[in-house]
Amino acid sequence: MKFLIITHVPHGNEDGRFFAYAPFVREMNIWAKYIDELIIVAPLTLKEKTSISFNYEKQRIKFIPINEFNAIGVQSKFNAIREVPKIVFAIYKAMKEANHIHLRCPGNIGLLGCIVQIFFPNKIKTAKYAGNWDPDAKQPLSYRVQKWILSNTFLTRKMQVLVYGTWQNQSKNIKSFFTATYSEEDKISIEDKNLQDEIKFIFVGTLSKGKNPLYAIKIVEEIAKSYSNISLEIFGNGQLFHALEKYIETKKLKHIIFLKGNQKLDIIKTAYIKSHFLILPSKSEGWPKVVAEAMFWKCLPIATQVSCVSNMLDHGNRGILLSENIDKDVDSIKKVLIDQIEYNRRIKNAINWSRNFTIDKFDQEIKTLLKQ
Repeated sequence: MKFLIITHVPHGNEDGRFFAYAPFVREMNIWAKYIDELIIVAPLTLKEKTSISFNYEKQRIKFIPINEFNAIGVQSKFNAIREVPKIVFAIYKAMKEANHIHLRCPGNIGLLGCIVQIFFPNKIKTAKYAGNWDPDAKQPLSYRVQKWILSNTFLTRKMQVLVYGTWQNQSKNIKSFFTATYSEEDKISIEDKNLQDEIKFIFVGTLSKGKNPLYAIKIVEEIAKSYSNISLEIFGNGQLFHALEKYIETKKLKHIIFLKGNQKLDIIKTAYIKSHFLILPSKSEGWPKVVAEAMFWKCLPIATQVSCVSNMLDHGNRGILLSENIDKDVDSIKKVLIDQIEYNRRIKNAINWSRNFTIDKFDQEIKTLLKQ
């Protein structure tokens, strides 16, 4: 089977080995176990590997590089007009060659893939919509168009669309799905976490406006006015790194808030195990892996009510839901901080739920998908 991936995720090539963002590649390596040849249509723009890069394991890979584009600003629109026909042609040729077409959405390349696949009604297809599938969510036009095409069973024949969360009134090709980081072997026992010890918060994610790390800092800053034994470690990098660094210095928070940058999976895992709470005040998500990962290691998630997060947290029974009103949110967290029994109850619910979603289960689901 020739399995084709259409994606906007930037890739790189080092000594003949292709690499990209680690969580994405780890997932695609599972798909690739059950196919003969991998064809990838994606930007080839990464110059070197970093701590968050990972290699494809498949040896038989045909890589078709395309340019990135967007339509923000006048010059970008002109560039898009020039690049889109080239990208569409590359996607069309790759789809013609492939036995199975796999789209990664949402994104500009995913949108083009959604359109081009219409001309291949007899090919087996899957699409992974990694963003917010909530029908009521306010999203850019390109996202809404992708969701409309993917939900239209006339335009997406022989396609299964994998989405995060369970939503009402969906077309028959929409399949509720999940993602995973840890295996059955990782289900080790974790010691109970005492709220009388130093209370450790962590943030894991890109330091961008969408992930809203500043709000996580402000929450801990407010709680620190009442508690002297708390700290926040921030794992990740991005455009806001220096702005956050400046805020921490200006507010004299360097003794309780620590910017750790990008770190490998094992270091993040250790941080989950040592921490009491994860804070994720994202403005948009699909299935936030960090929420499920934190739960797996008895780290209680505090997250905004976007996409399927409310379901993941069972409306607060497996974590704390943020309202984005700092006074209310700090109050909600403090109520749990003073109640060890309530904290333990939510943690138990969280770990029991998250450990249902392992790499082993994900592997079996992918294997079943590819057989259909």
